[in-house]
Amino acid sequence: MRLPKTAHTSRPWRIHEIAGDFTVEDVWALPTPGGPDDLARLVRQFANDDRAAGTPLSSPVPRMLFAVRWKLGKLFGWDSPDSGIGSRVRTLRDRLPADLRDGPRGPDLRTAPFTSVYQTHDEWAAETANRTVHGVLHISWVPDGAGGHRGQMAVLTKPNGALGSLYLAGIKPFRYLGVYPALIRAIGAEWRAGGAPAA
Repeated sequence: MRLPKTAHTSRPWRIHEIAGDFTVEDVWALPTPGGPDDLARLVRQFANDDRAAGTPLSSPVPRMLFAVRWKLGKLFGWDSPDSGIGSRVRTLRDRLPADLRDGPRGPDLRTAPFTSVYQTHDEWAAETANRTVHGVLHISWVPDGAGGHRGQMAVLTKPNGALGSLYLAGIKPFRYLGVYPALIRAIGAEWRAGGAPAA
């Protein structure tokens, strides 16, 4: 399900105008088959994740890894109030062209520190920041090559100096072995079960 970075960079996404100084870390195909207008349903699913059974953080390995991450963040002050959006870094909303700024913003995530930047018919971007990194979660809706459509997830990062680069390198094995596989399985399971309720 992991895709080459060109699966994201070759498409004319609006995020390229806004986050050109970010690096594409990962791109994943999501097991969310649907029609051409189903991105809004997928966005609601992300935003309404309440950590119930079957959601990404309900699985043992991701739950343990996230618990360790929050403990380390508290110990080293990575997640202090002065390290986030609007403090250490400016929100990407400040970079939006007028049409995106005046258009739908999209929902913030309820259970993770991601704030929505913008939403269009086929892409949604949310951002987070702490003392190590400024990150973007980019969810898009793409043709699946078989007459349908599916979700695609890209993770973009802008590390905060040497600390941020070291942090991203250190967590990479855990992301690939524990977080992403469970996350993608949970996204697919929830999608098959009917997705999030209508907003």
